[in-house]
Amino acid sequence: MNNTIKLVVAVAVPLAIGGLSGFATASGVATWYPTLVKPSFNPPAWIFGPVWTALYIMMGVAAFLVWRQGLSTDGVKLALTVFAAQLALNGLWSILFFGMQSPGLAFAEILLLLLAIVATVWLFWKVVPAAGMLLLPYLAWVGFATFLNRSIWMLNR
Repeated sequence: MNNTIKLVVAVAVPLAIGGLSGFATASGVATWYPTLVKPSFNPPAWIFGPVWTALYIMMGVAAFLVWRQGLSTDGVKLALTVFAAQLALNGLWSILFFGMQSPGLAFAEILLLLLAIVATVWLFWKVVPAAGMLLLPYLAWVGFATFLNRSIWMLNR
């Protein structure tokens, strides 16, 4: 597979996960989420779409940088496997928080997601340092989301 196709696939996969997550999010955002008590630092709703789109694109580019090293290169298969796991956890969070309307369960899951992102950053960095760097904004955003998730859970118990 040539690098152009790899890049397209690597970017399309996180964007597709984000799109699928949007289905779980849509009904909860419209009906349930507005009824929750939120902390003062809760961002405005309009910010989530652009931020997540940028993060998914950066994740895809990072995965491409690792993938183009070749699956036989040391660390590439493990890095991409952990990347896939964290991407699955990313998608699951929306189902738990918005679909199942369970901030507590989503908080437990986002802690696992955060650990998986840390592992992905480390593994990507070992293969291609720039790939690890591209994931740092994602790590920061999910760190903030973890704090926000916990706060919403505590305020609405």
